[in-house]
Amino acid sequence: MSRTTPELIAAKRDGLALSGDDIRGLIAGFVRGDVADYQMTAFAMAVFFRGMTPDETVALTLAMRDSGTVVNLSDIPARKVDKHSTGGVGDKVSLALAPLVAACGVAVPMISGRGLGHTGGTLDKLEAIPGFSVDLPIPRFHELVRDIGTCMIGQTAELAPADKRLYALRDVTATVESIPLIVASILSKKLAEGIDGLVLDVKFGSGAFMKTPEQARALAENLVSVARGGGKDCVAWLTRMDRPLGRTVGNSLETIEAFELLHGRGPDDLREVTLTLGASMLVMGRVAADEAAARAMLLAAIADGSAARVARAMVAAQGGNPAAVDDPTVFAQAPVLVPFRAASTGTILAIDTHGVGIAGVEMGAGRARTTDTIDPAVGFVFDHNVGARVQAGDAIAWVHARDAASANRALERLTRAVSLGDGVVADIPLILERVG
Repeated sequence: MSRTTPELIAAKRDGLALSGDDIRGLIAGFVRGDVADYQMTAFAMAVFFRGMTPDETVALTLAMRDSGTVVNLSDIPARKVDKHSTGGVGDKVSLALAPLVAACGVAVPMISGRGLGHTGGTLDKLEAIPGFSVDLPIPRFHELVRDIGTCMIGQTAELAPADKRLYALRDVTATVESIPLIVASILSKKLAEGIDGLVLDVKFGSGAFMKTPEQARALAENLVSVARGGGKDCVAWLTRMDRPLGRTVGNSLETIEAFELLHGRGPDDLREVTLTLGASMLVMGRVAADEAAARAMLLAAIADGSAARVARAMVAAQGGNPAAVDDPTVFAQAPVLVPFRAASTGTILAIDTHGVGIAGVEMGAGRARTTDTIDPAVGFVFDHNVGARVQAGDAIAWVHARDAASANRALERLTRAVSLGDGVVADIPLILERVG
């Protein structure tokens, strides 16, 4: 005999494990409207405090996946592999990675999100490309993955609707930071894409949601375990986010920098993270025997121009101006450009990357509320990063702003975020380890 919703909430409140049938019934009732929002909020709070077993987390993930359409890409002969990042400041990897991996023969169906809090969103960056649409129906998404090798869209109403509704409740009830709920939210959408495998970039540091390597490792282990429990290949990489990734922060600026990588240019840290994740995707996609061979394939796709060609084809097919892949002047330009200068001679000891992200949000590069409008042109370009030695008066970064007032506010934020001195910078690896 099935249990009532109050009985399920009470069981979880008391630290008891729920069965797969319990969880499937709860999610199905939530989507139908039989389980009220206040009941689902109570359940989320119980999970927040009591946690879930691995079997419960798998059941919750699959129930949320199955609350809507699960895309069937079985007619595409190539292996389908996606990538997901837990988010950071300056993280524009997906924009270069998807066409690069597709150029090497692995299909990349990518359903991404918008900016969340201080972190940027892939969809907002893509929409900085004039005309680009991330709102495509699933049949068109399927067609472009088949014909081009990749397509990058946002979550549709048909995909994991339980996740969309539950996340809205978690966001306003202080239950976001729960590993089982985070895992189910991420993977329910990814497993609905019709993929064979998933490569994860789990970030740690001041600009990430997980501040320490230990927190990031715990999340990565849970994500890999649940994805495999759902029948998918999965590996995760722990990567540093104690400073902006690359030189740019802001939607147009980051998209330009990502496309630079496809032309063999761009900063070393962005290139290294992209190649590391891409190599795992090619091995998982069974087009490379090992990661050394996979790296060689990725570098060849950059050198021969095939990665850029796939990017142009994807942009054009999604309504954007394909010239954006090659010409930075296609993008919106901020009218105010001012330097953030070093107040004294010294070494950049640290950057409060969360603070940099918040400064970008305040200028319009992100959203404080879901109804806020994004300004694609604003952001920062860093000339120097953590560990660099600078002289008094050197430009550490350039602020791209809509007006002088917002530029001045950003300069004040940067003054608080950037620490200068004569100490020693901790040697934190860019890529810490692989999980799975």
